[in-house]
Amino acid sequence: MSLITNHQFITGAAQNMQSIADESVALVVTSPPYPMIEMWDDILSAQNPAVSDCLKQGKANEAFELMHQALDEVWREVSRVLIPGGFACINIGDATRTIGGHFALYPNHARIITAFRRLGMHCLPAVLWRKQTNAPNKFMGAGMLPAGAYVTLEHEWILIFRKGGKRRFNTAEAKAKRKESAFFWEERNIWFSDLWDFKGVKQTLSIGTRERSAAFPLELPYRLINMYSLYGDTVLDPFAGTGTTLLAAMASGRNSIGYDIDPAFAHWFCQQIRTLSLKQINALVEERIRRHQIFVDNRRAERKALKYVNTHLGVPVMTMQEQEIRFYLAQSIEEKENAFQLIYKEYQAGKKQQTVSDNIQLSVSEQMSLF
Repeated sequence: MSLITNHQFITGAAQNMQSIADESVALVVTSPPYPMIEMWDDILSAQNPAVSDCLKQGKANEAFELMHQALDEVWREVSRVLIPGGFACINIGDATRTIGGHFALYPNHARIITAFRRLGMHCLPAVLWRKQTNAPNKFMGAGMLPAGAYVTLEHEWILIFRKGGKRRFNTAEAKAKRKESAFFWEERNIWFSDLWDFKGVKQTLSIGTRERSAAFPLELPYRLINMYSLYGDTVLDPFAGTGTTLLAAMASGRNSIGYDIDPAFAHWFCQQIRTLSLKQINALVEERIRRHQIFVDNRRAERKALKYVNTHLGVPVMTMQEQEIRFYLAQSIEEKENAFQLIYKEYQAGKKQQTVSDNIQLSVSEQMSLF
């Protein structure tokens, strides 16, 4: 079996994603500018100059609200383009800042939850992404002295919302595709935990007006895409940045659309994809299969049961729902007017997988650091 996906990076403000039809996107994965984080002041002030005025006047709460009002317009567009039963996954960190001589935390995650609930979206259990650091300056406040120190802020949120009720799979074709897009039992146990513990990525990257990429690691959108969408679905990132979500969609056999207001990012993304090895795109799929085989070997060594067999891979699995999982490897990539089309071939168990790529050998951790 083969699979074809299409990927487009659009320069424009996400408050008006008019090129995307109503109810045409199955999943949104994004990380917006974080209100009250200084590196985003200029971008959010450009949306509303009153933001800058409030910051200069020490009106912290007013600035916080105005920044979120700019994001609210994007969330309205997200609600419009999502299919019934579609998901929105928002990676956001809270902010700590001293304004007007007062140090405080600004709860971005809570404000975004409020915005989505006002849109009628259902708020689901969230993930805490713990991205701890060993930096000696991570502790805030008065050192060892009581009544003047603050706990560390080493986590971010992955907020999860659904539009309406559960997604319906009413046709035989839709039901079959859902089964083919399933994940392994042991992946479910890790991915659907409410605590994710992996490090972020290096932020030094000079593109356009930005000196930091502010990108999340590839593992984050890759998990979410496989958790909440099917092969051939369309994934949207309205704050695409370096295009990490689009790359994860390519690796997952989903279509993708990215929006970013800075044209430098579209140019940078296209340049990266033009030089990308298909071996890099396929690395995550091959690693998932390798890790499952390790899981199988460990179960056997412990003399624990594996009752079922995956039809396409010929490997033991834990549950009936894993029997029809398919995996696809990208075979070719073609550029069409700053959009990219990928053609995939089904992973064949027991055969050397041939891809039209160079001989660059990369570990998964190295591959994840590219975007």
